[in-house]
Amino acid sequence: MVQFMQWFWREEFWLSPGIMWEDLQETEDIRYPQPHHLLFCFPIALLLVALRFIFERKIAIPLSKKLSLQEKVRREPSPNQILEAFYAKWRKGPQKEEIRGLAKQCDLQSRQVERWFRYRMNQNQPSMTKKFCEACWRAVYMLIFSFVGWAILYDKPWFWNVNECLDGYPQPAQLSLLGFYLMQFSMTWSSVLTMPFDIKQKDFHIMIVHHVVTILLVGFSYCVNHIRIGSVVMFLHDVSDWPLFATKVFIYLKWQKTRNTLFVIFALGFLFARGIVFPYKFLYNTYNYVVEFQQPYFGCYVFMILLLVLYLLNVFWCCLIILMIYRFLIHSKLKKDVRSDSEGSEEEDVDEEDQKAE
Repeated sequence: MVQFMQWFWREEFWLSPGIMWEDLQETEDIRYPQPHHLLFCFPIALLLVALRFIFERKIAIPLSKKLSLQEKVRREPSPNQILEAFYAKWRKGPQKEEIRGLAKQCDLQSRQVERWFRYRMNQNQPSMTKKFCEACWRAVYMLIFSFVGWAILYDKPWFWNVNECLDGYPQPAQLSLLGFYLMQFSMTWSSVLTMPFDIKQKDFHIMIVHHVVTILLVGFSYCVNHIRIGSVVMFLHDVSDWPLFATKVFIYLKWQKTRNTLFVIFALGFLFARGIVFPYKFLYNTYNYVVEFQQPYFGCYVFMILLLVLYLLNVFWCCLIILMIYRFLIHSKLKKDVRSDSEGSEEEDVDEEDQKAE
């Protein structure tokens, strides 16, 4: 095992030609990222989970009450052991043939069986308060990280020129930049820890891929001292994400003008930052820089592949946002949540169908 690890971490695999691991060791005057620093992120991630719990209970819930957040009235299905047994087994609504069979067993009409399952599935939908609390937390921490990232990065020359992110390797780092990087890594892990308890959306599996890619990209870039370009990429993603969750907050509050304005800000910022700046400034320029000034090596390919996967995920979300913009222009308002979020759609469909039936 020791021999395998020594082979796996050979300098020619992970570092630029001519660079040794000894060149990345800290000295009294120069500070470099060290792989063991990443271990501090796990207890910090647990603290962030606890902080989120306190924030939601002590701040978000009282705020939702003060702003008169309205919970949807959910109708309970009438007691029915046969239908309840079917739902307990499959956790979903029956198909048309199954509806007819269940209707005969229960001596009900097919439409009554369909309505029973709509009511029953609606009971398991997350409450509006839970949605509000989750969106508040994400909007607040991403906004804070955006401001902190800007305060740390705006006066750095390599923040404005991607080529300088790669020049002068290995690059010493300020303590503030190292702290920002580790906090971002900790926040990613805290999001992974809370995923089983968060509201499940249509892009749930895409988000799993996103978290895996983010963890690999941040961890790898920290270990091999590519935190300049990594910090700019993280800032670019944070600053384009917080308006999304702010939009959700005002969707739940039904503040139409505010949510429409924030959606426009989010859509334009997301498409510009992730759809234009990220591929052109980082993917294209980084590739050209490596081809022109460096001899390609295994770690370089890993870094570029992870950035490419991240870009493909962004393309997927950009397509969904363009679809939302199209619907927004047609209806002049947001009828449902933005991006690939499935929240609330089931409840709205139930209400609409019940009104038609009545």
